[in-house]
Amino acid sequence: MTANPAYAAYVINLDANDDSPFKPKSDEEDIKKEAEEKSDDKKEDKDSKDKKDDENKPMLIDFENIGRRTLALPIPSRNYGYIVAGPKGSMFISEYVPNDRGALLHKFDLEKQENKEFASGVRSVSVTTNGEHMLAQINGDWQVISTKGGDAKGGKRLKINLQMNLDRSAEWEQMFEEAWRYERDYFYDPNMHGRDWNVVYKRYAPLVPFIKHRADLYYILDQVNGELSVGHSFVRGGDYPEIERSTTGLLGADMSTDKNHWKIDRIFTTESWNPGLTGPLDAPGLNIEEGQYIVGINGNEIKADDNFYKYLDGTSGKQTILHINDKPEFKGNWTEIVEPISNENSLRQRTWVEDNRRLVDKLSNGRLGYIWVPNTGGPGFVSFNRYYFAQQDKEGAVIDERFNGGGLLDDYMVDLMTRSLRAGLTNEVPNGKPLTLPAGILGPKVLLINELAGSGGDFFPWVFRQQNVGKLIGMTTWGGLVKSSTHYALIDGGSLTSPDNAVFDPINNKWIAENEGVAPDIEVRQDAKSLYKGNDPQLERGVAELMKQLSIKKEVKIPPFPQPAKGN
Repeated sequence: MTANPAYAAYVINLDANDDSPFKPKSDEEDIKKEAEEKSDDKKEDKDSKDKKDDENKPMLIDFENIGRRTLALPIPSRNYGYIVAGPKGSMFISEYVPNDRGALLHKFDLEKQENKEFASGVRSVSVTTNGEHMLAQINGDWQVISTKGGDAKGGKRLKINLQMNLDRSAEWEQMFEEAWRYERDYFYDPNMHGRDWNVVYKRYAPLVPFIKHRADLYYILDQVNGELSVGHSFVRGGDYPEIERSTTGLLGADMSTDKNHWKIDRIFTTESWNPGLTGPLDAPGLNIEEGQYIVGINGNEIKADDNFYKYLDGTSGKQTILHINDKPEFKGNWTEIVEPISNENSLRQRTWVEDNRRLVDKLSNGRLGYIWVPNTGGPGFVSFNRYYFAQQDKEGAVIDERFNGGGLLDDYMVDLMTRSLRAGLTNEVPNGKPLTLPAGILGPKVLLINELAGSGGDFFPWVFRQQNVGKLIGMTTWGGLVKSSTHYALIDGGSLTSPDNAVFDPINNKWIAENEGVAPDIEVRQDAKSLYKGNDPQLERGVAELMKQLSIKKEVKIPPFPQPAKGN
């Protein structure tokens, strides 16, 4: 699911006695007497002293009725991001514009109540303490800009060429100390899952002086967090030496050896209109088909005992010549130019999903739908919506959350699947099947689960069962449901988590799923022999269970609207 949300920007009167900054002002000219003007000159020194005194006063906030003193700035609601203080009486407000690289930065003047575009393509902003200058990354360049002007023109581009002397041993020691404190201060269980955290420190701290590489620190932090025996304990990133890598090009195809040459068994073809899901061998105009042979690459003849991918080393994104033949020999080949890709995971994944959908349709004689939920974040909701609502004509559905990568604690999808028929509608398409309210697949459902589904992929089957949507089929899930809300930053750019949210079952009065997982109602293993033959025992069992239910509980049929009587 994608959206372009709109927000307003606000100002709050912290002092209950202050006037609204948007209070109407008189349009009459303010006339000062000459004596008053001279008196004002004498007061300048006193005002300057008072100003310094005001700067040293503590900030007082009147919290009573503060909500009534929260006022919207007189600017349109848009997809605003952050607000940064500028010169006195002004602020900078970032706006995220669809398909733009970087944010659009506005400058709002509170006194004049004016909002002007200050800069576009902004990635990062930091304003000096006195508010007079800004360090900003604009269109990839770092610039120092005066904040007093109406826009960022005239900013001075910086040449970033900084060096520093780094005591890595001291840095690693600091990160170890900080990581240990993060777990101590933010872990959801004050009892640290029964571990004496000071004892843990004493066990691992003596290893820190012997660290010789960032990977050593990574390993030690992993072991420290492992003492907690909790799923969402992650250590990520860090300052590693940069290594030049050569990317091997991939063709989006399954290959095998046949008659001493490389044969194309399958070309993955899914959605040519979707970026990232176009196979290099599936482009229009190419004379390449399954069953043919790739007998050479870039002028080099290749045989079965050659490493096929050696000849694709460094070809990712580059025009590459393939020598194709419908016979297993180099003689008589023709050439085709393709651009190999660096990663074909998405291509293979979508092929797997579509193969499953077609298999369910075949096994059920078109009566069942198939919906895969890859995770419980944005991509998972997109996949669910795409496949669930597009198959409303089905009588039931196999929901597949195997390999679910988690994300959010989902109840959105389960809520949709528990809704019952409320009304029927005639279809605006002539002779089309009547529609239902609510929209969706209203018949029986099963959920496929496995040991590689976890986090949100643990909660999804748990709530699926709690709400009596249907049976769980497969293997027990991962068992990591104490989630981490924050990745705490380390000084070298790495991070780690301290799990901080456990999930409680209000019906059975217990904390759920951590280090246990969610067990299936029907256990089905994916044995190697079946998979080798191209079968999917879990998917096939899911279809069989639903077909039994369809034979017992018939679909509610909405009759066609009666034909009106024809006039004479």
